[in-house]
Amino acid sequence: MGRRKIEIATLKDPNTRQVTFSKRRTGLFKKANELSILCGAEIAIVVFSIGNKPYSFGHPGVDVIAAKFLQEAANSSDAKQIDAQGNNPSNELGDMNRLNQQLSDVQTQILEEEKKGAEHDERLKQHQVTQLSQYKELQASYLELQHRVKDYVNAIEVSECMILLAQEPVVGITKQVTTKRRKNN
Repeated sequence: MGRRKIEIATLKDPNTRQVTFSKRRTGLFKKANELSILCGAEIAIVVFSIGNKPYSFGHPGVDVIAAKFLQEAANSSDAKQIDAQGNNPSNELGDMNRLNQQLSDVQTQILEEEKKGAEHDERLKQHQVTQLSQYKELQASYLELQHRVKDYVNAIEVSECMILLAQEPVVGITKQVTTKRRKNN
């Protein structure tokens, strides 16, 4: 069957339009990813669906590319606003650039902190698992120690009874000396 050329026109059926949007969006993002890998390009794509829902793809990130684009746009508009005498652009534009730079810096810090937080969460989980296994080992050791102590206590009680019986025989039973006879073979 193969591929066939389709006419590029607005689709009438909303369900078909939504399915086509989803498939084409995926293909577009895939191609953008390939372009960024093959050519080392920095790419940002933002697409709004029929329902006005945003979808984005960016390499290294949409925020990074948008900040870079806005910075370059602000720099080019600064150059246009400088007059022939070399005067600086208006303070508002300078403030806007400074604020954009601060926003970019804060966003970068947020991403770094989120990464650190994820690493800390992972370490905490590993530590909890380690502590749990150590706790189980200690619990098993404790139970074994408890059994040994009970055995020792029982052995001591038996020894005490034997010593008492050896010193004072039970009333009514006379002490008899028994000798063992050797069998001569």
